[in-house]
Amino acid sequence: MNATLSLDLDNKWSYMMVHGDPGWDAFPSYLDLVVPRVLETLRAHKLKITVFIVGQDAALESSRDALASIAHDGHEIGNHSFHHRPWLHKRTRAEINEELAQSEEAISKATGRQTIGFRGPGYSRSPEILDVLAARGYLYDASPLSTWIGPLARAYYLRSTRLNASASAERDELFGGFSDGLGPNRRFATETPSGALTIVPVTTMPIVRIPIHMSYVLYLSAISPRLARSYARLSLAMCRLTGTEPSILLHPLDFIGGNDAPELRFFPGMQLAGDRKREVLNDVLGLLTRQFNVMRLADFVMEGRNSGAVSAA
Repeated sequence: MNATLSLDLDNKWSYMMVHGDPGWDAFPSYLDLVVPRVLETLRAHKLKITVFIVGQDAALESSRDALASIAHDGHEIGNHSFHHRPWLHKRTRAEINEELAQSEEAISKATGRQTIGFRGPGYSRSPEILDVLAARGYLYDASPLSTWIGPLARAYYLRSTRLNASASAERDELFGGFSDGLGPNRRFATETPSGALTIVPVTTMPIVRIPIHMSYVLYLSAISPRLARSYARLSLAMCRLTGTEPSILLHPLDFIGGNDAPELRFFPGMQLAGDRKREVLNDVLGLLTRQFNVMRLADFVMEGRNSGAVSAA
């Protein structure tokens, strides 16, 4: 049974920006710390995955060596927008098109790769974004997160901010709404006025639709490592039971602790040391690779199209 693994390479500045923290516009970065840890972990598990890169990072000379090393290791490079603003779906078609084009150009220069897959920042998505993606020749979109807990996650995230009314209004749909839990939890084909796309949602636990990606598993590990591992086992067992091919998501904070990025201590799980996080992460990746054939997203999408396994929603 197939599965996919992807990493949203959100940088320190992007988390600070969404949180409304000062100093983000100097683009503080942890990529030189995070990327080697990511690549070391993936090599240990003999994994090739998809890494969604933010165009602003690719445009910075200081980030290019780290980003180029990801492509050099054979991982697929995806587009995660240029500015990493989770309210992308509120922009005009022309603005969305420019956002994608600007990111594509920067990513291509940094990595030598053309992007054919997209994930919206903060799971931002809309019919307009999908149509622009199809018009630009993209193969797939991996933005949906079909869970009902989005408003709860938003409230938890924003309770520590001091945003003004305008900034709060921009973030009023951050992480989605309760109705997202009714969305598809498996890849499917969709048609837009500009062409066809495959949609690959970030998998949530079948039936109950609660998130199962590593950030949530690591949050549980702060309570009990045994509980976190049991949760991961149950999640993958539910996927196998229901025939759901899991699309599992990683984030940079899965590889570092609060001592590595004290500005981000407001995040759940950042009270844990990086070594402890990576121990749990390695256990879960081992569980995933023993039970599933783990693929890059583009390979997974093409396999589905070639086999006829992708149906309309």
